Amino acid sequence: MTSVKDVPADVLIAELSKYMRDIPQIKPPVWTPFVKTGANKERPPLSPDWWYVRAASLMRKLYINGPLGVGTLRIMYGYRAKIGDKTRRERTRKAGGAIIRKLLQQLEQAGLVAKTKEGRVLTPEGRSLVDRIASRVARELVKNRPELLKYITPRTE
Repeated sequence: MTSVKDVPADVLIAELSKYMRDIPQIKPPVWTPFVKTGANKERPPLSPDWWYVRAASLMRKLYINGPLGVGTLRIMYGYRAKIGDKTRRERTRKAGGAIIRKLLQQLEQAGLVAKTKEGRVLTPEGRSLVDRIASRVARELVKNRPELLKYITPRTE
């Protein structure tokens, strides 16, 4: 069976974000056109469907990395921030927490994520959804785009 680790992340996240648009609990709040994703960012994301892409990315991270909290996810979505002129070093900044927190709450309402003592984890429904989409992506890559076959890692079980 194909796993999430077997398919390219960008293709999986794109397909999963298309599916996320159809889930009624996952809707961008009214403040999403104005919010920045981090402290040193100058503008909001340019893509109009960035909310669903971030939700799909969160699902993939929870699938691969196990129980995660908001603080850990803020570090994972963090970035290198330039401060001052060319002589000063960059420093790491955490991503904004409100976006991650709100998305996790929406995924919990949809029944795809559950809260535990260690952090948030995917429910069996969430894992099966991600597995189904990963296997569909792998079949599509094999059938329609053979040039991407080199990115699919073979399973040795």
